[in-house]
Amino acid sequence: MRVSFLEAMAEFRAEGRGGLADGSLEGDFLRAYGLRPLDGAEFAAYVAAELRRAEGEGRTVLWYVEGDAYLGRLSIRHQPGARELRRGGHIGYNVRPSARGHGHATAILRAALPVAHALGIDPALLTCDAGNAASRRVIERCGGVLAERDGEVLRYWVRTG
Repeated sequence: MRVSFLEAMAEFRAEGRGGLADGSLEGDFLRAYGLRPLDGAEFAAYVAAELRRAEGEGRTVLWYVEGDAYLGRLSIRHQPGARELRRGGHIGYNVRPSARGHGHATAILRAALPVAHALGIDPALLTCDAGNAASRRVIERCGGVLAERDGEVLRYWVRTG
């Protein structure tokens, strides 16, 4: 898993992720570690620290894997703040570039909806850029109903239960 995760981070870096404005989990990792090859102990420490951080921030983080292949992740914000309600919502997800276009984003979001429901989130707010047709399709395939457009941000409500 470690090798595949690090390969995925290299893919995200190649598409320009990791800059100061990138508030994603992938961006956080790239700013903290770059593309340095973490050994097994360092990787385990990173994962443990991320789980503690997520818990402290009121988030549940799920990784989407196939065997030893890291395909992507999803984060459920238990009680999003004003910033997240404007852009981000309850659930954010990302699929590594080489795995996009194969239904993985739809699968990870569908798998996460019952988890969100168990956390007391129903419906869940999801947002995406208006120009991100792939993300719009994922949200709509999972039952998302467009609630509003705010500039270039679309807000959808998705039933979780």
